Amino acid sequence: MTEEMTQNRIPPQPEPASANRAWWKLVLISICILLVCIVGYRIWSSKAVKQAAGDKKQAGGMPVPVVMLAARSCALPVYLNGLGSVVPVNTVTVRSRVDGQLMEVFFKEGQEVAKGALLALIDPRPFQVQLSQAEGQLMRDKELLQNARLDLERYKTLWGQDSIPRQQLDTQQALVRQYEGTVKVDQGQIDSARLNLTYSRIVAPVAGRVGLRTVDPGNMVKAADTGGLVTITQQRPISVVFPLPEDSLPKVLARMRQGERLTVEAWDREMKQKLATGTLLTVDNQIDPTTGTVKFKAAFSNSANELFPNQFVNARLLLETKQDAIVIPSAAVQRGPQGAFIFQLKPDKTVMMKPVKPGIAQGGETAILEGLAVGDLVVIEGAERLRDGSKVEPKEPARPDSGRSGQAGGKGAPR
Repeated sequence: MTEEMTQNRIPPQPEPASANRAWWKLVLISICILLVCIVGYRIWSSKAVKQAAGDKKQAGGMPVPVVMLAARSCALPVYLNGLGSVVPVNTVTVRSRVDGQLMEVFFKEGQEVAKGALLALIDPRPFQVQLSQAEGQLMRDKELLQNARLDLERYKTLWGQDSIPRQQLDTQQALVRQYEGTVKVDQGQIDSARLNLTYSRIVAPVAGRVGLRTVDPGNMVKAADTGGLVTITQQRPISVVFPLPEDSLPKVLARMRQGERLTVEAWDREMKQKLATGTLLTVDNQIDPTTGTVKFKAAFSNSANELFPNQFVNARLLLETKQDAIVIPSAAVQRGPQGAFIFQLKPDKTVMMKPVKPGIAQGGETAILEGLAVGDLVVIEGAERLRDGSKVEPKEPARPDSGRSGQAGGKGAPR
């Protein structure tokens, strides 16, 4: 029986190779995870140590170098800015008013012409012929009228003697009136021929700058041509049209009602060069509902041709000038959850976070309405590394403004 049990027992089978490979993969993944955790912990601990060292340095260690500037009092201009385009006062497309051959052109492209200057000449000979024909017809009809009037006088005498019937006299009177109408028609034809002869000399309707010629001499031109001969733009004076937000409209209209002449400056696209200075001329009669803006129009003398038609410019409307405003560079004003604040220097060469109420910002300067006095030193560079109570090493600006250095309380318009 023992032998039978031994013979019937199943020998143990070896483990498959796939199970061994899965076990080794699990071990390798565990090792990789452990290594990543160790490296991450070391990086985090290194940053924490550096942060702690930085905090220690700021709290009681090395002072932080910063650039400081004193708040000053000045007259701060308030501008309203808008992107505008230059629009000529008059733009005229010169066309021929008669049909004919263009004989000669008397202008150069780009030339400045005066009003009434001769620009081109249409062949006048056909109109001179028409004038001669009309004058000859008038002479003929005048003689017929004169003869009819003499006959009328004779008929009146004969009718008074009861020698002719009344009907004959009435017929002669109608004939005289008919010739009088014919003479008037002839006179009209003469005037028309003279007018066409005048139109053969094309003159400038306005003074301005001549554009590029569209028709060369020798070509036939017609009064129905849409292109015209040339375009004249009046550039002196010239205007600039620019949009402003509708919220600015009440302030501008209030000053215009008081009779004030508001100044408008035209600057180039990069706001680096002032091109011209003019005055506000008028305001459009409606607000654009799609943009919420209203168009303003300013006039410029343009004596030196600083502005060119259809040129894009930055328009600056001087709304008012705030006197004795406390201003600091806009870079000194910081923003936080509690609102705007600045870092102000204390006598012990530490800084304090001080809440302020900023006003208008203009040309890199910000007016401070509350929280700052003239002469207070504020941080304008390096504020990102500071906290309340940090020690600082004050430095002067690299390029101090001549109007600011040594005159914390001086007055002057900001640049």
